Amino acid sequence: MKRVAVLTSGGDSPGMNAAIRAVAHTCMFNDVECVGVMRGYEGLIEGDYKVLDRAAVGGIIHRGGTILKTARSERFTTPEGRLTALEKMKEHGIEGLVVIGGDGSFHGAKALHDLGFPVIGVPGTIDNDITGTDETIGFDTAVNTALEAIMRLRDTASSHDRLFIVEVMGRNAGFLALETAVASGAEYAVVPELPLSIGNLCKLLRESYAEHKSHTLIILAEGVMSAHEMRDKLQDTGGYDARVTVLGYIQRGGHPTSFDVVLATRMGAFATESLLIGKSGMMVGNINHKLVLSPLERAWSEQKSLSPELLSLVNKMN
Repeated sequence: MKRVAVLTSGGDSPGMNAAIRAVAHTCMFNDVECVGVMRGYEGLIEGDYKVLDRAAVGGIIHRGGTILKTARSERFTTPEGRLTALEKMKEHGIEGLVVIGGDGSFHGAKALHDLGFPVIGVPGTIDNDITGTDETIGFDTAVNTALEAIMRLRDTASSHDRLFIVEVMGRNAGFLALETAVASGAEYAVVPELPLSIGNLCKLLRESYAEHKSHTLIILAEGVMSAHEMRDKLQDTGGYDARVTVLGYIQRGGHPTSFDVVLATRMGAFATESLLIGKSGMMVGNINHKLVLSPLERAWSEQKSLSPELLSLVNKMN
């Protein structure tokens, strides 16, 4: 290969720029030109490319977001849109593609692979819901961002005998909520993967208040319900003054942690090297600290499970 492209698609996540940089530098090391695709699959259709040389990726390793921008493309979901994207890449001499994103992005990557175009996926999402990897790029940063906010909330909660219901992101997965709950010492984690009993939760709150616990934290995954809805359902908080905090998109921004920078750099380089030796239709994963390849379709065909150990810890530590 003489020319490789890289794009970011779906929701942005901290560390994407580090992955872009790794793809570009690995290409340069192998005397291959790297081009960035602007605005995801939409830019792929429009031929909106920029050369990623050393100057273009200089100083981006610790920046949040993505310098290539990201957008959802309805046109790319159609056969005509995909064929147009394929023609544009061939027109610009692009011989391979690295796609950084979540399962939706990998659906697009798989479609290109099925059309015979070489493509490798790199999992970038704060949700950490991609099967085939222990961690996705951005997850660690999102947990630490949520943790910092919750530590500030604890000061207020303990001063006023309050119950804080903190809603975190994660779509329909509870990885972010569970890890945040353990890291923050929260009393309860409410996740989509486990059944919720409002009556039992009210009972636990009454017991906590009776034991003179000055405050209580519930970490709620957005895929279960909204924090406001949960507050309305908790008709008996045991005596706590219930308040709601929705962290929202703040979890997707900011500088990536060192863990995410290193993970993104490793994954970006490994994806590019795999592409250059002829691999395609695969995604990079980090399993037990070792980089591996698995079929793109694993991202949506297999459901990733929450850690039983972390679930047990939440129950033991409340």
